[in-house]
Amino acid sequence: QVRLMESGGGLVQPGGSLRLSCQASGRIIRINTMGWYRQAPGKQRELVATITSEGITNYGDSVKGRFTVSRDNAKNMGYLQMNNLKPEDAALYLCNADIWSRTESSEDVQGRYWGQGTQVTVSS
Repeated sequence: QVRLMESGGGLVQPGGSLRLSCQASGRIIRINTMGWYRQAPGKQRELVATITSEGITNYGDSVKGRFTVSRDNAKNMGYLQMNNLKPEDAALYLCNADIWSRTESSEDVQGRYWGQGTQVTVSS
C-alpha cells in the first residue's frame, strides 16, 4: 500500500521560513509528478507547486519567488522550502503524487495519492 506522509509544519513568524518534507512509502516502482497543495479554512484547495520526475517545476502565482519545490528520487522524498512566509500562507499543506506501484499480486498499478497534511501557521 502506498502512503505519503508530510512533516515539517509548525508555527512561524511572518518573514520566516519552513521546509516541508513528503515521504512516499510502499512498493513503489516510480514516482511521476509530485506536488504540494494547501487548504485554508473556508477556502478551496490551492496548487502550491509541482515537480516532475525530470525536475520540471510549476508554481502557484502566490508563491512564486518565495517557495522552492524539490525532490530526491532515490529516497522517494519531496520537499517544499518556504521563505518569506506571509499570514496568508497559513494552511494545511498536502503532498500529492502520481505513483506506479506493485501490488501483492505483482500487478503494476498507477494511482494518485494524498498525504494527511501538515499544518503551517504564520503569526506574530
